[in-house]
Amino acid sequence: MTSSSDSATASTGCSGAQAAPFPKRLSTRIVVLSTVALALVLAMISGTLWLSWQLEGGGAAINDAGSLRMRANAVAIALWEARTGRPSQVDAQMHQLDETLRELRDGDPARPLFLPADAGIHAQFERVATAWKQTLTPAALRDLAASGGEPSTYIGLLPGFVDDANRLVSLIERENARKTAWLRISQVALAALSCVGTMAIVYLLYQWFVAPVQRLQDGLARIEAREFDTRLPVETYDEFGHLTQGFNRMVAELQALYQDLAERVDAKTAQLAAQNRELATLYEMAAFLNTPGPAESVCHDFLTRVMREFDADGGTVRVVSPDDGNLHLLVSEGMPESITRAEQCMPAADCACGGATAEAPVVFGLMAQPGARAAGGESGQSGAFTQRCLKAGFVSVAVSAIVAQNETLGTFSLHFRREREIPPSGVQLLQTLGRHLGVALMNRRLVALGRQLAVSEERNLVAQGLHDSIAQGLSFLKMQVHLLDGAAEQGDLDEIREIVPLLAGGVEESYDDVRELLLNFRTKLGPGKLRLAVEDTVARFRRQSDAELTLDYRDEDGPPLPPDQQLQVLFVLQEALSNARKHAQALHVQVSVVNARDFRLTIEDDGVGYDPADIASRGESHVGFHIMHERARRLAAVLTLQSAPGRGARVELVLPAASRKAA
Repeated sequence: MTSSSDSATASTGCSGAQAAPFPKRLSTRIVVLSTVALALVLAMISGTLWLSWQLEGGGAAINDAGSLRMRANAVAIALWEARTGRPSQVDAQMHQLDETLRELRDGDPARPLFLPADAGIHAQFERVATAWKQTLTPAALRDLAASGGEPSTYIGLLPGFVDDANRLVSLIERENARKTAWLRISQVALAALSCVGTMAIVYLLYQWFVAPVQRLQDGLARIEAREFDTRLPVETYDEFGHLTQGFNRMVAELQALYQDLAERVDAKTAQLAAQNRELATLYEMAAFLNTPGPAESVCHDFLTRVMREFDADGGTVRVVSPDDGNLHLLVSEGMPESITRAEQCMPAADCACGGATAEAPVVFGLMAQPGARAAGGESGQSGAFTQRCLKAGFVSVAVSAIVAQNETLGTFSLHFRREREIPPSGVQLLQTLGRHLGVALMNRRLVALGRQLAVSEERNLVAQGLHDSIAQGLSFLKMQVHLLDGAAEQGDLDEIREIVPLLAGGVEESYDDVRELLLNFRTKLGPGKLRLAVEDTVARFRRQSDAELTLDYRDEDGPPLPPDQQLQVLFVLQEALSNARKHAQALHVQVSVVNARDFRLTIEDDGVGYDPADIASRGESHVGFHIMHERARRLAAVLTLQSAPGRGARVELVLPAASRKAA
């Protein structure tokens, strides 16, 4: 891995070095390389073309130079023919030889035809041309002019001319052979140059393109491996050099961002871990506070858990007395006995433990600092409380209010034997824990009040039942006893005999009423037991009354009633049947129970009935009807009483589906 320092050194060295003479831009390099390669190739091709052209012209010169011998011999033959009297062709042959010499001297680029640019060849050509012009031509003309005999002069000079022509041809052939060798050498050089040029181009392209791309790929691979200190050396000043510099800048920024992100992630992770601990504490505390138990036990366990969470050395839970507003020590943990004994009851304003309220849920006291003042000041009793904590070794205290519905129920305190600063999240946690404890204490108070209210209401119903049954019977017995006492004083045995059966009947009736009340009070129902309880009540009525009772119990699509609603329904049934047995003088009684979407209970009889206006005028004095209305209100049900004198009575209780509870 290239370290940051090495990379920085490399970058500095590259930037400080002198610029290379080679062009910096890749486009310029490519243009220069292409131009040089093209120039070399064109030069080599031009050279080979020039050599080929030279060889072609030299070949034509060889042919024409060789034809000089043939044409010189043709002139000799024409001279022989002229001596024999045949038509003379001497002039024509001599003219053709002159034309050949002229073409060799002047050349013909169109054919092409030219003598090689060699001084020896041109000198030999001049000797051949001079021999023809100055020697052979005059000799041929003299032989043609002489009559008879053979052309001895021309024939004598012809071998020398042919030898000169042969030497000219040999020189041209030798020059062509040399140029042919150069042509082959140039072709081999061109092939070699092609191979070398290809290798050079491949190497340069590799150095210019492939190697920088591979370095960038390697750098990217190292970045993917999270090696953010990777830096690439800047070795060129072309586009890839700029790209490498940009890569290094990007990696440097990415490294800084990653380090910052890592620090943020660590901080966020620590924050989330703290929040998770706080949530776990709150969840555990909420679950714990919802369990049943006395307030002292709940507060003690609560204080132990909070002390463990905040690593406190001591703690207290104090409640506010509604009578005098003082703080009463409920539980303590880790506190010296001298403090708990002296601070069982203290005014809220005399110490930091009373400084927390619903408006200021959490307060702190740093009593170890010189000149520090706890909440409430240090004068009078406050100074005594502060000194007591200091003597016990506590130097810091955190107090949180126990709040429910914006009402301060008390405070709990955490005492530390070292200086302690609680962060804002901890302060919020203390405040939330105080509210949880306040809700738990308030719930226990409400449960106790509800229990007292239920007992009070049940006592009221018991009193009403006693008044409606036993109290009236006892009043009748009291009156009969008074009559019996008068009859005994007067010695009226007949009246005594009439009163005693009445007393016995009244006592028996009162005994039956007491037993019925006891059975009603002891009735307990579980889920699904309403039908059995109704059947038991009906059977008891049949035993106590001569009236014929018909029961119609139907379970349709209605869910079962919970035990508390079953009990209230059963009490209404018992009260209605008791009224029918005591007052209706009925022959037939019909009970109907329909458990549908709405629960419906109906009791009808064919007794003497009553006047509803008379019952309404008596108000709550008719205890039986009043008790049934009370129980209907508890159920949130509708109770309907219908009757008329001599036409029986009808009691209907309807529990709507909206008022039903889950069993």
